[in-house]
Amino acid sequence: MDLNGKKALVTGASRGIGAAIATALAKAGADVAITYERSADRAAEVVKEIEKLGRKGVAIKADSADAAAAQASVEEAAKALGGLDILVNNAGIARGGPLESMSLEDIDAILNVNIRGVVLTTKAAIPLLSDGGRIINMGSCLAERVTLPGITIYSMSKSAMISLTKGLARDLAPRNITVNVVHPGPTNTDMNPADGPNKDAMLSGMALKQFGEAQDIANMVTFLASSAAKQITGAGFTVDGGVNA
Repeated sequence: MDLNGKKALVTGASRGIGAAIATALAKAGADVAITYERSADRAAEVVKEIEKLGRKGVAIKADSADAAAAQASVEEAAKALGGLDILVNNAGIARGGPLESMSLEDIDAILNVNIRGVVLTTKAAIPLLSDGGRIINMGSCLAERVTLPGITIYSMSKSAMISLTKGLARDLAPRNITVNVVHPGPTNTDMNPADGPNKDAMLSGMALKQFGEAQDIANMVTFLASSAAKQITGAGFTVDGGVNA
């Protein structure tokens, strides 16, 4: 999984799964730009980790739901890195509750970040991606099976990544750009800690009675970004401990 000389952009990568992906790509040899919305200090720490690995790291402040910011962040990343070969659409939010009681603000936030933001970022990136490049979208194990109540809008937003991935795989195939989606399951991060209040409910639905680690997702993304996955496109890969088994 050699990514030596590749240039990658990972959105929403100041912590958790995004940070693990950014550093994993750097370990494989890529220069990596990340975006963040608020956590400037944590984004700077990720850049330091990338630089410790001997790769170039760049942190770009951007709200994924803002069209101008999405466009500018992609252009800034490509300029800073000297090109763009890999886009990882990781930025996303989760808010729950019964649909009838959810605020319009929460509904709009989910749709704007999880769908609109991904579409806008990808739209900006396509003209800049090298032929033979990679787009990797972040879905969810809840994209195809809604195993818990109160997550309808979130699950809907992640299921959109499946059709986006399949459509783009067809559209970008003439340039040998592959497009795939990774579906994480319960993963131990500060947003969803393994000892959190929803632990028992999540573990009960898993074949493997253990939360995954961010590195598990990063490993899959690194594989899909590499030449080892050159014949894989339009596909989904679930890393969920058997939630969907």
